[in-house]
Amino acid sequence: MSSVLAQYESFLVAHVSTISSLESTLRSITWILPGRFKDAELASEALSAILNAMSMYHDTLLAKVARSDPKYKPLLPSSAHTRYTRAWCEKDARYKWAGRALELLKFMELLIEMGLRRKVSRQTRWKGVIVLEVMKALLRLVLLRITRRPLISPLIPQREFDPENIPVGSDTSSPTLAASSPPSSIPSTPEHLKNNHVALPLHPLLTPPPPTQSATPVEDFLLPKALTTASVKAPTSLVRPLSGPKEWISEVTYALRPLVYAILLSSGRKGNKALMTALALEFLALNLRRVPTPSSALERSEYARRDRDIIWYLLRGSLWETWTRPRLEGLADKTAHAPFLGIFSAFVKDWIPLIDEYYYYTAP
Repeated sequence: MSSVLAQYESFLVAHVSTISSLESTLRSITWILPGRFKDAELASEALSAILNAMSMYHDTLLAKVARSDPKYKPLLPSSAHTRYTRAWCEKDARYKWAGRALELLKFMELLIEMGLRRKVSRQTRWKGVIVLEVMKALLRLVLLRITRRPLISPLIPQREFDPENIPVGSDTSSPTLAASSPPSSIPSTPEHLKNNHVALPLHPLLTPPPPTQSATPVEDFLLPKALTTASVKAPTSLVRPLSGPKEWISEVTYALRPLVYAILLSSGRKGNKALMTALALEFLALNLRRVPTPSSALERSEYARRDRDIIWYLLRGSLWETWTRPRLEGLADKTAHAPFLGIFSAFVKDWIPLIDEYYYYTAP
């Protein structure tokens, strides 16, 4: 089994550009599959889940190859998110496996719900959804306990380099496959070029112009390249630990919010109880959380993402049924026969029934 895995890893590194292009193409196809044929949404979600899981494995493997190859030099430094999540993955194995498990659950949850909807009753399907939410809530609490810091999404490092820039050689073909042959030697200089020591004079048109006095101060050029405080901090210090009951209550509330919403929604999709409770928990967590310092760019970006996610409540519960869906349906009807806009209309009409039928399309 290990030899098969090593051969696959070697194949991946040797054809990384082709595989990355294939992943991107297939991921684009998943957006247009729903509504094309019977159970198209199931096929689309199965393909999407497999692609996401494989991409996570490929990212882990390619990162190992890049770090183990002394010839590889990234064009840009790693982002704060990558430094922070990679440091925690290397520091604590529990964080690495809990983070990966939580990401895998997110990839698979909608596919599991679709399978349950086709095989079991509505009540059993909601029990399955609640079990998934319990598992996710427990993993979030475990990660909070390990880091004692606000959770950053996504929880694991993401691919930040162009796979084509990874040097492909026999000695770095796979982290688990030994080199099959020694690296090739540097080609020797041809005989007819060995005595060419005297360089030809440059043509006047190719001579660089003399340096001119620049009006831009040197400081304007050097300042953007200067190191910031985040660049010299230890990666795990990019997010400050939680201190005080208010900050802990805020994070625990935010982590448990999806579970509470699913439990209340399982009793019936009608009514405002589930939606209002989830919104109340959302704003409670928002008001109790701390104000990040100006240097905490990673924490500020995470809180900004959470604030933007509030707009998804327009696709949930009674807000979706009484306000958002009628407007989307009206817009789709008006643009159905318009050039180019008709594509948008068909796309909206294909996705509206899926939002009605499945919880995880718009789950928090």
